[in-house]
Amino acid sequence: MQFPESWLREFCSPPLTSQQLADLLTRSGMEVEELRSVAPPFTGVVVAEIVEAIPHPSSDRLSVCKVNVGNGAELLQIVCGAPNARAGIRVPLAVVGAVLPPGSDGQVLHIGVSTLRGVDSAGMLCSARELGITEDHAGLLELDADAPLGRDVRVALALDDQLFTLKLTPNLGHVLSVYGVAREVAALTGAPLKTPVIAPVRTGHDQRLSVQVLAKDLCGRFSGRVVRGVNPRAKTPAWMVDRLSRCGQRSVTALVDISNYVMFEYGRPSHIFDLDRISDHLVVRWGQLGERLELLNGSTIEVDENVGVIADAHAVESLAGIMGGLATAVSEATRNVYVEAAFWWPEAVSGRSRRYGFSTEAGHRFERGVDPALTVEHIERITALILQICGGEAGPIDDQVLALPAAQPVTMRVDRATRIVGMPLTQTQCANAFSRLGLGFSEAPGLIHVTPPSWRFDLKIEEDLIEEVIRVVGFDKLPDSAPQAPVTARSRSEARHGGFALRHAVAARDYQELITFSFVEERWERELAGNADPVRVLNPIAAPLAVMRSSLIGSLVDALRYNLARRAPRVRLFELGRVFMRDASVIDGPHFVAGIAQPMRLAGLAWGAAEQAQWGLAERRVDFYDVKGDLEALLAPRRPSFVAAEHVAMHPGRCARVECDGDVLGYVGEMHPRWRQGYELPFAPIVFELDLERVLEAKVPYSVAVPRLLPVYRDLALVINEAISHDALVRCLLDDGIGLVREASLFDVYKPSNAGSGIGQAERSMAVRLELLDAEVTLTEERIAAATAAAVQRAQTRLGARLRA
Repeated sequence: MQFPESWLREFCSPPLTSQQLADLLTRSGMEVEELRSVAPPFTGVVVAEIVEAIPHPSSDRLSVCKVNVGNGAELLQIVCGAPNARAGIRVPLAVVGAVLPPGSDGQVLHIGVSTLRGVDSAGMLCSARELGITEDHAGLLELDADAPLGRDVRVALALDDQLFTLKLTPNLGHVLSVYGVAREVAALTGAPLKTPVIAPVRTGHDQRLSVQVLAKDLCGRFSGRVVRGVNPRAKTPAWMVDRLSRCGQRSVTALVDISNYVMFEYGRPSHIFDLDRISDHLVVRWGQLGERLELLNGSTIEVDENVGVIADAHAVESLAGIMGGLATAVSEATRNVYVEAAFWWPEAVSGRSRRYGFSTEAGHRFERGVDPALTVEHIERITALILQICGGEAGPIDDQVLALPAAQPVTMRVDRATRIVGMPLTQTQCANAFSRLGLGFSEAPGLIHVTPPSWRFDLKIEEDLIEEVIRVVGFDKLPDSAPQAPVTARSRSEARHGGFALRHAVAARDYQELITFSFVEERWERELAGNADPVRVLNPIAAPLAVMRSSLIGSLVDALRYNLARRAPRVRLFELGRVFMRDASVIDGPHFVAGIAQPMRLAGLAWGAAEQAQWGLAERRVDFYDVKGDLEALLAPRRPSFVAAEHVAMHPGRCARVECDGDVLGYVGEMHPRWRQGYELPFAPIVFELDLERVLEAKVPYSVAVPRLLPVYRDLALVINEAISHDALVRCLLDDGIGLVREASLFDVYKPSNAGSGIGQAERSMAVRLELLDAEVTLTEERIAAATAAAVQRAQTRLGARLRA
């Protein structure tokens, strides 16, 4: 929220400098994000009056002006190109020697005598943008007709006024106005708060507009009045335009400006309808599916039963608490208006504007809570400004009080406040803080019972009251004492890896880390995770990101598509992140939500060339075995096994389940052809996803003495059924009870193309090299032959294998 200091000091003016005031607000929880002057520094600019403006003899776009700067000085001749340069107006004049703020090129402008198309010019008449006030460059900045000639423009326009920009948390809805900030400043400093008396205006007619409120859970109070005979073409006073501009709001029309002005002044959003465009009456209700509304911002939306509206006899006319409709908006043809101020329940407004992709100042305030007690007073304030600026006659106010928030008392224990704050507090100090904040309370020994006022929606629990006390007492009064707590060292298993070490290990395999949202598209969950019932997000940050992920593969594929769109030739990505799955066994706790499991996963993707382009290797695409090798390196010294399996995201014949020590770690495989086509990929990437907890459970490496004796190798060619896997054969050969067979490695596979080789149609020959070793004694030929024969016998008995002839 942005506002000028001068407006704040009209309500409360403590003896503090601008910077001291900004520091005070920040310390009290209202962070001052920026503090700056209305205009950047410049010198030598004064108020001047154009006495004469004639066309330049050598240019159609320039004028030669005679300018009076007062004090009996001679008229100055200025060449000006502004379209509104004319006799009789008062404008800023940068005299010779003036220094103007930097322009778009960043260069400070020094004003001197110049010659434009043969005519001398002793200075420069300025626009608002040239002075750094606004971006308006349509013409000269026209000043009030009574602006003193010769006065420094910085003084005449109060350009040294400081603009405060507050960054407020959602619980501070009561300070979303200049008066609200002033009320806090008065409480924090003890300076008097000036609350203007809002007197009722004199009524001139009895006309009313019938308003029916059908939804008390939408609108708790609705107030309004008819004002007839207004002049919509009336000019907004300069003082109001300046204040709105300094709050970051541009001037629109007088009626709209008045509504916005009171919103910034007292925090009360309101709406002014064109009375003659309303059909018969107004109804406040929930919307109906299929109803459409064209808003003031030009967009057309479709409402439903979860959106509050104001409708007339024929159509929806306004989005309740957020924005008015175009059909009943005031215009230059408006003669009679209906001024509305209501209390909309925060729960009924919250999130509605974001559904339609925009936000408004009104919605921002109503969803945090607006004081329901002052609707009538604020209508009186709006009406008084309308009569003052636009004229007209006011009618009586209709005020329907239907359902207002009940003030729930909150009790604060003084001793608990002392413990939480960390410094001694007396009951008198606490009571004084509540008194200065305007909170009603009663006392008992050690207890203070506070009844929150109508404008404080944030005071719900004891901790809220404790925060208010320390804000008023002052955070700077807190003692500088270090926290004291027992420190217990916890040792981590030496076998367990850390997450950072794992990240470095994956990155060393030429993968780049990816960090993505936990919110994903529902399509990814259905197609790449096989999750038909994902955890849904109640208020997604974007419409497509509507569910929580149960797999990291979708995010990796989306990142691959992003890279391919930018012609990346080789992509290798990994992510270490949390996934979210329904699990009834999960109990609610400090880090978990009941019924939702949140395990960590490690996932990766490889696409493109297996190696970076180089002269020594022929280029080939990355395949399953490349990524399998990466996983074996990451899991070392453990020796994982890869078992043929199926996964919804992976090719049914090129997918494996990763197992280690009897545990399933995850899956690795080539992406399913269906999804390769569905996600428009040139060819399929290789993906993997592993359970992080199981990956981190490593074995501690231990040393093994180098054998004193050399191993013996024997080669076997075994004919075996094709249905029997390589892993099954190797496990069978290694299962040597004596322990002489140390290693079995496949080095050849033979499948004949014609009959007569002694190998059947459903068989193949697998050549395996056995490594035999006895670490204590040298192997004899008899023992070698016996161990080899035993290995062949095991393969024959268990797998039906035979030696190839």
